[in-house]
Amino acid sequence: MNKAIPIGIVDYRELIQNNYYFIDKSLMIKDFLNYRSKVTLITRPRRFGKTLNMSMMAEFFDIKKDSKDIFKNTNIMKTEYASYINQYPTIFITFKDANNTKENIISCIKKQILDLYDYYVTELNSLNMNEFDVHHYKNIQRELHDKTTSLSKITDALSFLTRLLHNYYNKNVIVLIDDYDKPFIKAHINDFYKDICADLNSILSTLLKDNHHLYFAVLSGIHKVDKVNNLITCTMADDQYSQYFGFTKDETKQLLEYFSLELNDEVKNMYDGYHIGNSEVYNPWSILNYASNHKLKAYWVNTSANTMIVNAMKDADISFNDEFESLIENGYLETNVNMETSFYEQSETDTLWGLFINAGYLTITDENEYDEYRIEIPNNEVVKEFKSLVASYLKVSSRLLSKLANSLLKEKPNEFLKAYQDILLIPSYYDYESENSYHMLFLSLCLYLQGTHEPLSNREMGYGRTDIVLQSKAPRYPSYVFEFKYSKDEKDNLDKLADDAYQQIIREKYDAPLEGRTILVGFGHHLKKVAMKWIVRE
Repeated sequence: MNKAIPIGIVDYRELIQNNYYFIDKSLMIKDFLNYRSKVTLITRPRRFGKTLNMSMMAEFFDIKKDSKDIFKNTNIMKTEYASYINQYPTIFITFKDANNTKENIISCIKKQILDLYDYYVTELNSLNMNEFDVHHYKNIQRELHDKTTSLSKITDALSFLTRLLHNYYNKNVIVLIDDYDKPFIKAHINDFYKDICADLNSILSTLLKDNHHLYFAVLSGIHKVDKVNNLITCTMADDQYSQYFGFTKDETKQLLEYFSLELNDEVKNMYDGYHIGNSEVYNPWSILNYASNHKLKAYWVNTSANTMIVNAMKDADISFNDEFESLIENGYLETNVNMETSFYEQSETDTLWGLFINAGYLTITDENEYDEYRIEIPNNEVVKEFKSLVASYLKVSSRLLSKLANSLLKEKPNEFLKAYQDILLIPSYYDYESENSYHMLFLSLCLYLQGTHEPLSNREMGYGRTDIVLQSKAPRYPSYVFEFKYSKDEKDNLDKLADDAYQQIIREKYDAPLEGRTILVGFGHHLKKVAMKWIVRE
């Protein structure tokens, strides 16, 4: 029987027992046991296999389970660590459902902890506790069942459980926390971060810091929460565990061939391009969906990270704005990046770039001698996501930017001017104080026309420097030369200003290097008013 495609399957046991297609990542367990780090955080984008890998580790170590059948013939069972299977008391929790309101987040966390106590209830009830522990155990149970209890009443519930399990099994405890940063992210997005941050931090700190009942702990999330310390962080820039999240080229090729598909340049351009340490990987969620639907389209939508990044961009300083515009203009950026601190705790440009990378919107392609990273948009699928970020940055809708781009492709000047005027009517007058304001708006078209045109901005062409040129990549589309003029005097003739811009293109021969059909466009602006001259050069 053919294997099924495991879309949305994040439970390792379910994946193996129900004959889903399986890519063996079990050597990650060997690496953890080799490194022997007390507490490790792995930051990866959403839907890159974090929950499945954490479930796999829980199944392997959990002393209450018999997992030999579901690890039969896996790589970990061919190593010296095969004997570690089902040998340790294991705490596995996930905060992936910690969403929306403060009450829902608190309820989710309490339920996860209560489920753990219920899972070990037989062992705990048979444990010979002293009077203090009996009292504390009953008190924690009461607080976990009480729907009105805040997190402040259960800050040691997990650390206490590790002590009880250590006493019962006489073995140190393995702790696995999936999506550990989800409550922090949601609290920040929904403006109650300060209300629960201290309690969340206390729960994790008492569990992870100086806990001699702990064997090791692994946390996964999008990024590091600065207040949760005493851990080794493995980011998208690090080699450790780099091949275990996402699909490698060989893994992708084998999977697609199994489902009668080919790993060609189109697939590569759409879903490849992520760099984790020295490993280049494909987006696993997108590859699985492509294998299921046989259609090359965008499947990866990172809603939580999108909201977080959009909010962070609003609070960013001018240095970020300059670098963001350079990224859009050139397709890459060389800058300092901090991936070990969250932006909302240290609101600096380098931590915001770290968020972009850890969330999967950008990837590292090189590092220079000045300790700067070269960062780029990884693939065409992420370009589609990036458009919404650019639209938010410009305070316009993606729909209007798409109309603007499509009118260029269709060579319809009236539609183009109408879409452009609609865009200018949206933001504040104060957002349009110079030619550079309009310049950035047109740079955004670089993303929308990535497949058809190559952007050239402020380049030496002819006898001078152009504003923006969109050079066609295919004969069916014309190239475009744009020149902007701006006046602060409302009495100036904008039609004349647009003609002046056009005449500058002709005089300076900005179009000279361009071959084939070319459209020369001059603009005259005053705040939200615009005039345009559109001339076709065959």
